[in-house]
Amino acid sequence: MSISPDEARAALAAAETGRRAVADEVGLPAWYWWGLGACWIALGTIGDLGTWWLTSVATLVFGAVHSWVFGRVADGRRRTSLVTVSREVAGRRTMLNVWFLLLAMIVVGAGFALLIAADGARHPGTIASVLPAAIIVAGGPRLVRWSAGS
Repeated sequence: MSISPDEARAALAAAETGRRAVADEVGLPAWYWWGLGACWIALGTIGDLGTWWLTSVATLVFGAVHSWVFGRVADGRRRTSLVTVSREVAGRRTMLNVWFLLLAMIVVGAGFALLIAADGARHPGTIASVLPAAIIVAGGPRLVRWSAGS
């Protein structure tokens, strides 16, 4: 049984469409990104209060809770309840890229806060935390989709 070039192209197009549909299911749940962004702003606000012990406790609590949540969703295999993708499809780069994003946002947020503080702003941590939070909410899902799609 032989297939025509048109049938082969149609089969390849269907396979690519299926691959993209599965790749779209790789990622972290939307609530993760929104929660992370909100917590980022909360930490910036708490840092602006100037109470070292409250900032320390909030940072430790955030770190512990985020570590627990991230450990359960970071593999990118259960973005929605519709499908659970295999480890091979989700790939190892998904978790690694999310870690790199988070580390980059720490640097961006701290640098932005220093610039704002040098300019004399009254609440540099709160103001500066909005930028990384927005990048996380908007860019995080795109980064994960890119990781899975490439």
